[in-house]
Amino acid sequence: MKVNDPRAPLVSIITPSYNQAGYLEETIQSVLGQTYPNIEYILIDGGSTDNSLDVIKKYADKLAYWESVKDKGQTDAINKGFARATGEIIAWLNSDDTLEPQAVAEAVAFLSEHPEVGLVYGDAHYIDEKSRVIGNFPAAQTDLKKLRKGYVHIPQQASFFRKSLWDQVGPLDDSFFFAMDYDLWTRLAAVSELRYLEGRVWANFRLHADAKTIAADDRCWPEMLRVHYREGGSFLAPIVLKYYIRKLAAPFIRWRRKRMFKQD
Repeated sequence: MKVNDPRAPLVSIITPSYNQAGYLEETIQSVLGQTYPNIEYILIDGGSTDNSLDVIKKYADKLAYWESVKDKGQTDAINKGFARATGEIIAWLNSDDTLEPQAVAEAVAFLSEHPEVGLVYGDAHYIDEKSRVIGNFPAAQTDLKKLRKGYVHIPQQASFFRKSLWDQVGPLDDSFFFAMDYDLWTRLAAVSELRYLEGRVWANFRLHADAKTIAADDRCWPEMLRVHYREGGSFLAPIVLKYYIRKLAAPFIRWRRKRMFKQD
């Protein structure tokens, strides 16, 4: 991707992709445009039927590896990518999200200076279909105790962690459609420190009508509860209350989102 600097730790970034041709090129460019000199970029496509393959082939010579074959979904694609990753630090970026140019450099610098930290994350903007900023992800410092109560607040797009920890607690549980990142954060937090760098905007989380965050939001909270109870969580924990509040509010949330995405 760039001329490698042997002094810089190798960072592996995985992009799982399926039928997101409208956003995929911007995602790829945001990784290729990083200021950091030593990135291994791996793209795992699930056999897209739109023109994603044309986009991927356009950048094929800049990718460490890519494939386009039918898989079991996003979680499977991420696992396949990390199985090929050789970097010391790893991350994944979905095919409709983007990184800010300095993200990798700042994450690597922090992890290099703080060996006790296993995962570092910054802030993320919400963006719309036209890449306009429409809000901010509610990122905040968390830990295992808070995660078990549902206090997640980790933007996956802006998160970087050590491959040695992935080798210890991975892979992702492919029975999860939605909460595989929450599941991973709890496992990482059980063996290492997580650190939030407030004010460092590292990524953009795209919200659009076809995004699973919008289209399949009702699957998120039940999966989070699976993780909560697996970790010995209480029926009286805040995450359980949040689930029932969210369930009651679901019709209004869906109505509000439909209105938002009908707007230009």
